[in-house]
Amino acid sequence: MASGACSLVFARGVSWGIPRAVRVPIACRSLAVFCKMRHRHLSSQQKRQQSKRASWEQLPVNTNTQSHSDSNEEDSSADFSNVVQKTDGESEVNSQPDVAVSSIEESNIVIENEARVEHPSIHLEDLIALIRNAEKNILLLNQARVHALEEIDKILSDKAALQAEINFLEMKLAETDARIKLAAQEKINVELLGDQFEKLKFEMPARDSIEEGKYGAFDCKSPLVLELNALGAENILLKDDIQTLRLKLSDINEIEKRVSSLENEYSLLDSSLMELQSQLTNAQVDFSKLDSLQHECRALSDKVENLQALFNRASKGLNVPSLDLQQYDELQKKVNKLEAAMTEKFLYEKFHHYEGILQQKIESFEERLQVIYEETHSEILLFQESVKQFGDKIIEESEKKLEEPSLENLPWEFWSRLLVLIDSWLLEKKISPSDAKSLRELTWKKDARIRDTYLACMSKSDHEKLATFLKLTSSRASKGMHIIHIAAEMAPVAKVGGLGDVVSGLGKALQRKEHLVEVILPKYDCMQYDHVPDLKALDVVIESYFDGRLFKNKIWAGTVEGLPVYFIEPHHPAKFFWRGKYYGEHDDFKRFSFFSRAALELLYQSGKRPDIIHCHDWQTAFVAPLYWDIYATKGLNSARICFTCHNFEHQGTAPASELASCGLDVHQMNRPDRMQDNSAHDKVNTVKGAIVFSNIVTTVSPTYAQEVCTAEGGRGLHQTLKSCSKKFVGILNGIDIDAWNPSTDKYISVQYSADDLRGKAENKDAIREQLKLSWSEGSRPLVGCITRLVPQKGVHLIRHAIYRTVELGGQFVLLGSSPVPHIQREFEDIAKHFQNHSHVRLLLRYDDALSHLIYAASDMFIIPSMFEPCGLTQMIAMRYGSVPIARKTGGLNDSVFDVDDNMIPVQYQNGFTFVTPDEQGLNSAMERAFQYYIKNPKSWQQLVQKDMRMDFSWDSSASQYEELYEKSVARARAAARV
Repeated sequence: MASGACSLVFARGVSWGIPRAVRVPIACRSLAVFCKMRHRHLSSQQKRQQSKRASWEQLPVNTNTQSHSDSNEEDSSADFSNVVQKTDGESEVNSQPDVAVSSIEESNIVIENEARVEHPSIHLEDLIALIRNAEKNILLLNQARVHALEEIDKILSDKAALQAEINFLEMKLAETDARIKLAAQEKINVELLGDQFEKLKFEMPARDSIEEGKYGAFDCKSPLVLELNALGAENILLKDDIQTLRLKLSDINEIEKRVSSLENEYSLLDSSLMELQSQLTNAQVDFSKLDSLQHECRALSDKVENLQALFNRASKGLNVPSLDLQQYDELQKKVNKLEAAMTEKFLYEKFHHYEGILQQKIESFEERLQVIYEETHSEILLFQESVKQFGDKIIEESEKKLEEPSLENLPWEFWSRLLVLIDSWLLEKKISPSDAKSLRELTWKKDARIRDTYLACMSKSDHEKLATFLKLTSSRASKGMHIIHIAAEMAPVAKVGGLGDVVSGLGKALQRKEHLVEVILPKYDCMQYDHVPDLKALDVVIESYFDGRLFKNKIWAGTVEGLPVYFIEPHHPAKFFWRGKYYGEHDDFKRFSFFSRAALELLYQSGKRPDIIHCHDWQTAFVAPLYWDIYATKGLNSARICFTCHNFEHQGTAPASELASCGLDVHQMNRPDRMQDNSAHDKVNTVKGAIVFSNIVTTVSPTYAQEVCTAEGGRGLHQTLKSCSKKFVGILNGIDIDAWNPSTDKYISVQYSADDLRGKAENKDAIREQLKLSWSEGSRPLVGCITRLVPQKGVHLIRHAIYRTVELGGQFVLLGSSPVPHIQREFEDIAKHFQNHSHVRLLLRYDDALSHLIYAASDMFIIPSMFEPCGLTQMIAMRYGSVPIARKTGGLNDSVFDVDDNMIPVQYQNGFTFVTPDEQGLNSAMERAFQYYIKNPKSWQQLVQKDMRMDFSWDSSASQYEELYEKSVARARAAARV
């Protein structure tokens, strides 16, 4: 046990940091002693080996050493412990007479081993000395550590004091700059004062002659005396100011001395720090923190040197006022001489002489002035009379002009109403198709004759109107095209998504290009009737075929956004469009196939012969096969069919038998080369039918056109699109820049423009107050998101963006709802979680007015779509100065270009993009956007202005459609001539 105790003591000694020079001799000496003990008591070992082995092997030996020494020292202690452990297991240790052992330890040994255990001849004094030496080393190390901590605290306090001194000196420097500017101003005042005295000196003779007639030489009310008194008072103030500057200059000299003493103190601190670092390095302490403090102190020293240089320049600047003191003294002497000279020159008698002369002149001037006043008054009366006569004449001419409105000033609503009137006469069989065509062409060309006729007949009866209009009928060629859109949506009267915006935006753009554009829609019970103020039912009933019989349709007409629109109301027992919503019914296939047939029947019975029939999405894709299979054979064959698929995710598939309801031959249409679905041969696909039967096929962006030609993007139609690639093209949508205009938007709190962005910040404060968001921290960016919460829009990334925005220090506002129940419930839970949060609001509904305010208030806009055919959100956001954060897909890839992409010209860089549809990709784009917003506020403002000035109007897109229309019509006319 004694040897085990030695092993424990030695192991602890190593752990406590005994120097290597001390440990190695002790280890060797102890090893020799143990070998000697083994030789002396070999016989005793043999006798007691069996009984002792178990007890010795149970003794714990501490071989786990924790030291700051190198690996060689650890190996030495480990070897020594192994030797001790072997000796414990093989020998019985006898005590030596020169070893002092406590009685308690001897008693324990006798009880455990039933014999007296003798200790080896080890000098306990050496061990005790060794332990005490180790304790001293530990104490010294602890003291060194305490001293180091005290020095660190002292350095930190000195650093704080030095920083305070620097702040004080910077404040003094600012004051000195202000004083220098004041001194410069005083110098300018002194120079001006000198100029005034020189001017006064030269003007004295003239003033003598003028003032002698009014004031005496010693009159205190004389203007010249008052001016001299003011100058004297100003000189006194100037003296005081110069004296004050001299005193403050002395204060600056004292500051310079203080800076010098601070530099000396810093030198002492630096030397102390170097000395402390060397001491602590010997004690093997980590001084990485002290190194950083040293670097900070050196930086502070550089700052002090810079301040010293600034003070030197300031001192030189303050010496300038002292140079002007001599000039001031000379100027004061001149003033005194001038005052004495004036006293001698002013004579009391001359004042009276000139006063009488001046009085006579004044009286004669007053008499002349009275004569002039009378003559002028008579002239004014004559002038007023002539002005009145001229004004009456202008008013009379203006009233005449108002009664005859200009063709250029008439809105499109005027011409659209005129077209509706002509079509109502045609449908009611009051005029012939040829007369209707002639009148439509006059309206189309905005002919002044039909305008005057319409204005003249407004108060007449329908019979008189009709007779007057028929006098205008003539066959005239039209320069533009007649284009009819057949769609399920149109903004703002019936809007669900981007389709409604496209129909109205593209229609108005084509109308501005002088084409005749008309729209045919279903008459929903839930549409926004307030956007059709002139809606009226035509006195005509159109019958259309469905399910083997004819059904009546009531036709309504009105103008929407300046376009003539015809609404079809079916008289069908299923009440197809009286469901309280636009889509999502179980019989949508029947509803819209009925509408498509009725729309073509309306064109046929009204005698219209359009050049282009443009149908949109699967709801009106029936138009293309119906037109060529049924109506072209009836004579309605003047038009070319253009089909636009806004989203290939929705293709309108149904059992082939349902196609018979609208009159199409199921056996003829359910073929692989026509309408048969590529995945299910017992079903028909309306989008495929429109692709096959249309003359022009488009989608809403060039990138999306490429994506849908792949197996993943085409949703089963990629082979059909490839076979029709010659007539398939992608045209990027535009936005209605009149409806989305921050400088005229009535829904936002403050209008603004790219040239004046102050209103955008006010809108940001307004929405924060309206939604009860924290708005005291103006630096927080506001992230907006307006979308339908469906998988296509990347709902999992939208959810992640909410939490990531909060982590990055921003605010998030979401507006939108989901038709998918579990997604709606999920976001309702998120909204509930953040309902009392100061930086997040989720508004799970559709609110058009609020959407305008969110666009205007947000700094960034999130569009993380899985796929996006075009997307109008990013264009509207940029129109309102909200920088988009978008995934590179579909139309987003064609409209949002990353600011960090060097391959994109700088003038087109307008947002932040990412490729992979995961959280890492979104995080990267959001972090870059936040860093750009926070660290480069001026560059961010320039980016916002650039985005607002980008042209996303329909003009460019409408020109591409116009070109496609014209080529298709030209080919058709050329084929007809052949």
